[in-house]
Amino acid sequence: MREQAALLIIDAQNGLVDESYPEELVVLEHIKALLEQARAAQASVIYMQHDGGPGHPLAPETDPWHINALVAPQPGEPVLHKRASDSFYETPLQQELEARGVRRLIVTGAMTEFCVDTTCRRAASLGYDVTLVADAHSTGDSAGLTAAQKIAYHNATLAELATDHPISVLPTEEITF
Repeated sequence: MREQAALLIIDAQNGLVDESYPEELVVLEHIKALLEQARAAQASVIYMQHDGGPGHPLAPETDPWHINALVAPQPGEPVLHKRASDSFYETPLQQELEARGVRRLIVTGAMTEFCVDTTCRRAASLGYDVTLVADAHSTGDSAGLTAAQKIAYHNATLAELATDHPISVLPTEEITF
């Protein structure tokens, strides 16, 4: 019997994923396809939304803070707010998952090296079976590394993480709910 799964969409906010960039549009399209599949399977869909402080690029109620319209939540899908990279830190995420009987997380979103990585590691340490969707998370370039290099590195590293609950890394087309 498959464990109850949830699609976790981390920080798919206008300020972090922008469909005007082709590589980010692909990520949004993959998240959208996963949303359609999760909803059809009546799996839980949970959004995390980063709340930056005053003057932060993701300050609440600013355009960059809003969840991208291509993957926007439907009524009844929880949007949980966070202020740290760890989606579990000082949020009701774990309680929400427990209330829904979720033991398997399908993880997507932004920013690969911060919120996506930290949340995957924390979820595994809490005993969840985690699948990182290899082609449904994004980040930006930084000094010395391209976004594609960072994504590839985190996909490889998280797949090799030694834990009682290994993290699977699969492309969108291999995900099932």
